[in-house]
Amino acid sequence: MAQWTSAVGAPQLARLLSSHRTESDGARRTPAYRALADGVRLLVLEGRVPVAARLPAERELAAALSVSRTTVAAAYEALRGDGFLASRRGAGSWTALPAGNPLPSGGLAPLPPDAAGTMIDLGCAALPAPEPWLTRAFQGALADLPPYAHTHGDYPAGLPVLRQALADRYTARGVPTMPEQIMITTGAMGAVAAIRALFVPRGERVAVEHPSYANVLRLLSESGARLVPVAMGEGLTGWDLPAWRRVLRDAAPRMAYVIADFHNPTGALAGEEQRRELVAAARAAGTVLVADETMAGLDLDAPPGEPMPRPVAAFDAGGSTVVTVGSASKAIWAGLRIGWIRAAPETIRSLVAARVYADLGSPVLEQLAVARLLAEGSGPGGGRDDGRESGGSGWDRAMEVHRERARENRAALTEALREHLPDWGFTVPRGGLTLWVRTGDLSGSRIAEAGERLGVRVPSGPRFGVDGAFEGYVRLPFTVSGPVAAEAAARLAAAARLVADGRSAGGDIPRSSVA
Repeated sequence: MAQWTSAVGAPQLARLLSSHRTESDGARRTPAYRALADGVRLLVLEGRVPVAARLPAERELAAALSVSRTTVAAAYEALRGDGFLASRRGAGSWTALPAGNPLPSGGLAPLPPDAAGTMIDLGCAALPAPEPWLTRAFQGALADLPPYAHTHGDYPAGLPVLRQALADRYTARGVPTMPEQIMITTGAMGAVAAIRALFVPRGERVAVEHPSYANVLRLLSESGARLVPVAMGEGLTGWDLPAWRRVLRDAAPRMAYVIADFHNPTGALAGEEQRRELVAAARAAGTVLVADETMAGLDLDAPPGEPMPRPVAAFDAGGSTVVTVGSASKAIWAGLRIGWIRAAPETIRSLVAARVYADLGSPVLEQLAVARLLAEGSGPGGGRDDGRESGGSGWDRAMEVHRERARENRAALTEALREHLPDWGFTVPRGGLTLWVRTGDLSGSRIAEAGERLGVRVPSGPRFGVDGAFEGYVRLPFTVSGPVAAEAAARLAAAARLVADGRSAGGDIPRSSVA
């Protein structure tokens, strides 16, 4: 019986491998078979070729790559020797992992906290909890719990008190909202999964920014959606509207997923006119526009007197085009797994009805804690809240703690990168938690692999793209500061030197290599 569970065709594998070819590969004159083996190994470690996936026959792959069959045979033999390939006569060859290697993931799984002593984790874009506001919110939530404890505890639409608080906050931001337009979810990922299940049957198209948030790309692709990438505008200018109009008109996707506020990973901020035009184009195409607002409160360099652009939903007067996703995970703490959806009442009713087959509801205590954070109002004077006042609710004060920490971390990280990696390119965003960094002519996947063995964990660019795009990038979050940021940059510089010297493939890299 074959030991493989899926298959990768020769044209698909050739396309994925092409994203790993960089100018530095040619400069090193790596033997063709070794370069091929190295490319397959990196695809497996990145999670873009699954473990236990059957690889094409030698003759088929040789034809797809325009190389000799001998080259492919030697590459397969090298992979078998490294533990990344298993074969059996009559069953073919399939990908594997050497003993002791962790199973790769195409998403961004958090590093366990107990590994912090040995690894600088730049994989997860999340900050520690803003204290004392989080603890106070939970203390208040415990005081509010007894009446709910006398019920069955399942609230598929969410606690009424939290739905009202969120509706009031949207109204204060210039988007009149009723509680019936809010559904509480288990984090933003739970929200996107529920929206996808309602609107996108398997095989239907979903338009996504390119690059986009890695975990959502993985969720959509694994649920059977056909992703249609739309390039971002140059620099931090937001969306390429002509490209979006073409895709919405020609591909007619069922759904589009966008991050208008401090885009993950680039940090771009879409302006009001861009938001207005994209909503109009989506409405004309009959496309549901999902606007992810999880980064909306993280405006770090607001120009004096210039408020944040209005939410995307503010340009959907009829309420039938835009579905908004929000979350406490980036705004407050990743351990607070409370998200929400704002949509038309009929959409919320459909989502709530479908939830009985999913998770029934989100944790009551956590919902009460978020309601407590929001309880003191969404902003002074009843005007549109941009979250930058020093007073206001516990939510606003907690956000100010986060903004100050993110500013300090961003300054430390950018300074360290300029010192240790002056050839790497990036533009500092006005807000958010991430820096999208071009790694010169080096492979981001190889740097990520070498960096992990040197004690720094970063996600490479292809995790945020479709079909292997963005090989020359890594994403770096504003989650470390001071000496830790400097050490992280030093380890990345050491990883880059190893990649440039062709020493990132195979074998152990001693920690003494760190400069």
